[in-house]
This record gives sequence, C-alpha cells and structure tokens, in this order.
Amino acid sequence: MPPPTTPTPVFDAVVVVSFGGPEGPEEVVPFLRNVTRGRSVPTRRLEEVAEHYLQRGGRSPINDQNRALAAALQSALHSDGTDLPVYWGNRNWHPLLADTVASMRADGVRRALAFVTSAFGSYPGCRQYREDIARAIAGCNGTPEIHKLRLYWDHPGFIEPMAEGVRAALSRLDSAAASRSPRLVFSAHSIPTAMAAGAPYERQLREAASLIAERVPPGPGDPLRWDLVYQSRSGPPQVPWLEPDVVDHLEVLHRAGVGDVILVPLGFVSDHMEVIHDLDEEAARAAAALDMRLVRSPTAGTHPAFVNMIVELIRERLDPNTPRRAAGASGAWPDDCAASCCPRP
Repeated sequence: MPPPTTPTPVFDAVVVVSFGGPEGPEEVVPFLRNVTRGRSVPTRRLEEVAEHYLQRGGRSPINDQNRALAAALQSALHSDGTDLPVYWGNRNWHPLLADTVASMRADGVRRALAFVTSAFGSYPGCRQYREDIARAIAGCNGTPEIHKLRLYWDHPGFIEPMAEGVRAALSRLDSAAASRSPRLVFSAHSIPTAMAAGAPYERQLREAASLIAERVPPGPGDPLRWDLVYQSRSGPPQVPWLEPDVVDHLEVLHRAGVGDVILVPLGFVSDHMEVIHDLDEEAARAAAALDMRLVRSPTAGTHPAFVNMIVELIRERLDPNTPRRAAGASGAWPDDCAASCCPRP
C-alpha cells in the first residue's frame, strides 16, 4: 500500500508587498506622514528627508524597482510553469496594500502568497508587514486569505547575488588599491536597540555578512575583514538606536589606516532612496573628504538568481516536499515566526 501523501496547498495568486515611495513632489510630505504616523520623529528630520526626495524631483526609485521585480517574477513563474498572477501593494504609498487586496478579491483570488521585500527579521521588516496584510484582509471581510513567504536572509538566491556584486566591486579597485586590503563594510537600516532586543535582526545580519564575505576572494596575505554598520536613523535623539553609523565608522576606519572600502547595502533588496542618499551621497562624500576610496556594491534587485529564489519560495508552499535551501548553518527560516518574535514596540 503506497504511503500517504501530503495534500498540495492551493494558492491562486502572489502579491509583492513593499514599502512604497512618492512619485511626484506633491506626494512627498503625505508619504512621509504615512511612514512616521504614530512615531515621535522630529519635524526637522522630516524636513531633511523630504528634501532628499525633492532634490530628485520628488520621485523615489522604489516603485519603479518593484514594478520591474513584479514583472520579472511574473515572467519567471511563467517559465517555471507556475502561472500565478502577480500583484503588488505597498505599506506607505500607492498602490496601497489595502487597495491591492481589494482588487485581488474582486478578481476572485481566494488564497495568495505574499513576498515581502525585506529579508531580515525585525518588527518593521517582518511582523509589521504581517499586520499590514492582516489589516488589509480584514478590510475586505476576511478574503482573500494571504500567507507570507518565509524570511530569506540566508537563502543562496540572496547571498550569491550579493557576493557577486561584492566581487565586481572588488575588481573595480586597481591593483595598487587592492594591495591595501580593502575593508568590507555591510550596512543595514538602524532600528531602536529596544526593538532589536526582541528580534533576530542583528544575528541574521551578521550571519549573512559572514556568508557573503566567505564568497569573496581574500586579499593579499589575509582574508578581507568586514564590519557591520547602520544607516537611516530617524528616531528622537534620546532613544538609543543600533550603531555604529556608517559615516562615523568610515572616520574610525580612516584613523586605523584603512584606505579602501567596499560598501555593501546588506539590509536592502533594491537601490531605493535610502541607499542612494545615505550611501551613494553621504557616505561617498565622507569617504572622499577622508581621501578614502569607496566602491558601493549593488543590491539584489532583479538579479535572475534573486527572482528565481522567489519562485523557489513559492514552490515550497505549493509543494511541501520541495527542499528548503539555506546557505548558513542556521537552516531555512520557518514559514511562521514564533509568537514572541519581533514584538510591536
């Protein structure tokens, strides 16, 4: 008698869930108000961030990047023979997730999978997105049912494209610069230390950085050293956030005699505003003032391996017998986080 088989879950759509961003000057302030609602963010900080957008015509690149990702995912699913429609909804700006879920319901979607553009576990990067999804479903009388795909911070489909980008950045340094053993500096969005205490965020970032560094050829003599830094702090100054800040750390490295840096936007999956402003402008300007050579490696974006990783995560949920890959010793993250993980601050 054949062994019993596990029933194959039935899903009929995929939704890409992301942060969102303004696409015109008139949208900048309303967008930032959405982002900071319920938080004690100083007015001066909001004005500073608004100026970052307005200097670029008031348009964030993140929506276009998510359009490209959704299109690439739709194509990859078709090639894989998994013809699920791909939707897209944001937390903070149009297309808002609530509107997207309403469209899915109108289209007859009953059970969907959600891919969130955040690889690491934290309240804003994981649990808050689960809350966003639950709120959007509740606004549609409980349908469609939506299940978030697992965290992918240590999946080879994320680690390998990041390592490839670091290797390309390393090759951009000439032989004279490379002989000075460039430092790898991995950057991620800072969060309050109290929030980090209840999340696996720092541990996951460190393991991902180690996995990427292992895949980069060592410099002359010793393997390349690496550091983890943070950026984009936005809270009140009296509240402690994760440190060191990327610009402050560049000054420390300069005093230690480090002349060349490869800056890796580890905590981000696309080159959106925080990457462009905080790294390509502020960090690059600080490095130039210190006479340091700085090369920034790319994010995963629409790298084929990253897109195929999303297909693989979807396939895991369509067929529970699909092997779950992970590059690190920790193994694949579970589909459902523990109830105590990443509590609301």
